[in-house]
Amino acid sequence: MIKEELKNLIVQAIKTIALERNWSLPKDFDIPLVISEEKNYGDYSSTIALNLSKIIEQSPISLAELLAAEINKQQSVAIKKIEIAKPGYLNFFLTQHAFQKELPRLKDISSCRKIKHKSPVIVEYSSPNIAKPMHIGHLRSTIIGDALANLYQFLGYRTIRWNYLGDWGTQFGKLITAYKLWGNKKLVQQDPINNLLALYRKFHQEAKNNSDLETLAQEEFKKLEQGDKINRKIWSWFRAESLKEFYTIYHALEIKFDVIKGESDFEKDLAPLIKELKNKKLAQESQGALIIPLEKFGLPPALIQKADEASLYLTRDLANLIYRLKKYQPEQILYVVGNEQALYFEQLFTIAKLLNIAPNTQLEHIKFGLILDAEKKKFSTREGELITLNEVINKGLENSLAIIKEKHPQWPIAKQKQLARIIALGALKFNDLKSFRTSNIIFNWQQMLNFQGNSSVYLQYTYARFHKILSQAPKPQPYDENLLTQDLEIALIKELLEFETVIGKSTLEYSPHLLVTYLLSLADLLNKYYETIPVLKEANIKRRHSQLLLLQSANLILKQGLEILGISVVKEI
Repeated sequence: MIKEELKNLIVQAIKTIALERNWSLPKDFDIPLVISEEKNYGDYSSTIALNLSKIIEQSPISLAELLAAEINKQQSVAIKKIEIAKPGYLNFFLTQHAFQKELPRLKDISSCRKIKHKSPVIVEYSSPNIAKPMHIGHLRSTIIGDALANLYQFLGYRTIRWNYLGDWGTQFGKLITAYKLWGNKKLVQQDPINNLLALYRKFHQEAKNNSDLETLAQEEFKKLEQGDKINRKIWSWFRAESLKEFYTIYHALEIKFDVIKGESDFEKDLAPLIKELKNKKLAQESQGALIIPLEKFGLPPALIQKADEASLYLTRDLANLIYRLKKYQPEQILYVVGNEQALYFEQLFTIAKLLNIAPNTQLEHIKFGLILDAEKKKFSTREGELITLNEVINKGLENSLAIIKEKHPQWPIAKQKQLARIIALGALKFNDLKSFRTSNIIFNWQQMLNFQGNSSVYLQYTYARFHKILSQAPKPQPYDENLLTQDLEIALIKELLEFETVIGKSTLEYSPHLLVTYLLSLADLLNKYYETIPVLKEANIKRRHSQLLLLQSANLILKQGLEILGISVVKEI
């Protein structure tokens, strides 16, 4: 691969110069090499001279000159010339053939897959609370988490998709109290989630004027923790009904999990965990409760057991972490949870270090921003009511179906609905993934379903356009990659060669938006190619087949990239 060849040339030049001048350099150092943004700056540009200048205290320009001279000695047939630009850039101008010879390799889209890793990566995402509807606030965790899991899986990792349900805690004491006081079994059976949510809200309304309700809720949760048969039966019913709705929504979003566990699954592990924390003198009593002091780490103390001996989310999450470490010995555990939980995860990870339970596992909090409405206000409530994911999905289907009916009124309704679902789902996911995850995102169906650029529909349309060209073309024949001489063709090859780099960087930085940006750039090039070069009218048969192979490779990469993002392609749109 041309980029690797260039990196190897730079490495060899550095080693030669370092030996001659007795430089002391780190054993492993990164070789930055990116596509030049402007043609005047060559094909690739590197800041390696700037990086080296910080280590050996020599001017970047003189280092760049040394490197360029040494690289030129190697007489690479791929390099046409090397130019140096202030303050120390190395700009590489390559021959056309350097890119043309890469065409055959592009046919194998799976070439960027890596060797399978021994240890898995656990990606925890979605994590809704039972007895409450999944709402728009759950959308980002679900979509970002799924895309990250797809990225890791594509690179050859054994990826464990983990959904950690909020199914334990004092809130269930409140819900059980509310059900016992005001609940109607038949009503709950008719519409479980909405009726349970109504009961939960009623509890909080009544508790404003009756403080005894909070005490009663604490007692009911304590009974639940102690195994009270009636409370366990009620809780199990609530949990089962919630899972039915969750599965329906995940099916609609085309999201799957390998493991679905709740906080309740680790209830039996809490007493031994508390005992261990006490024995290791990490936990101490404070006003009847148990805390882990973390002040020396610049963090507030972590509460791990209430004065009434009830457990907390942190305690259960710690038990969950210990379970996963023992069972899977993962390389990484990613917690895809909003920005607002940053302090909580600092506490959790600090306690894990104190216990020394994850010396070989990287724990990462994958933060993300809020969803805002078209007026850039927090998009989580509407007149005091939750915006449920069912509403979001149905609205998207309604809007996309209207567009499809207008574009293809002659199609059967079943075909219209099928395409509308694919488009709506793609728009929903793309809108979430197109920006850096810590940024807030705007939720606007009209913009999300726009066919003109910066949307999933634009990418799906591009794929469909080139699928049509390729389906109309004759069967593959012998080709000559040296006939691909147009600037656009070289630019396309260069862009396709970046796919591996983008996948790796998107994974390493937990940033699916980098893949989105890449796919949009690729689609722009493809559409420009379509508008300027009539492939099917090319008289030179060998050149035409070279062009078709290039477009086939591009469409495969476009499809693969979209599928990693969780977005389906369509053959007609």
